[in-house]
Amino acid sequence: MWTSCRGTGATIAEGSKRGGRKPASGDVATNRRAGHKFELLDRFECGIELVGTEVKALREGKAQLGDAYAVIERGEVWLRNAHIPPYAPAASANHDPERPRKLLLHRHEIERLVGRSQRRGLTLIPTRIYFKGPWAKVELALARGKQQHDRRHQIRDRDLQREMEREHRRRLR
Repeated sequence: MWTSCRGTGATIAEGSKRGGRKPASGDVATNRRAGHKFELLDRFECGIELVGTEVKALREGKAQLGDAYAVIERGEVWLRNAHIPPYAPAASANHDPERPRKLLLHRHEIERLVGRSQRRGLTLIPTRIYFKGPWAKVELALARGKQQHDRRHQIRDRDLQREMEREHRRRLR
């Protein structure tokens, strides 16, 4: 399973204190908060319907998924609140940065998403936008919201794991 810390851009060599991971090749935007706020259960790769200036803005690496989510309306999946800023050289023929964008999935995948999201009270969250060859893709995650105590438990487990690794390294010296 992938972790949600992609796209930080920081590495230890660059002097970052936390030493995040480099983004995968082709990554344009990632939603790092999704892993903290939600329990990510299943992931889907889907295409995205874009206009020309949106593609050019994505090629420049400009997009934000902070408050983005996906909804299923009339048998189609739509991406909402994803911010793709205007492409500067296309001054007059630009796109609306916050417009809803249609996601491209096969019919059987959409039906599967409808069944799973309605039954269990799950949400569709975009975790990253990336290029796969010439095509822009969105990774959707079927997610369940975490409660406050779940987040605290996760932080406590992570700290314990870190302490165990430090102790293990100290004993190996």
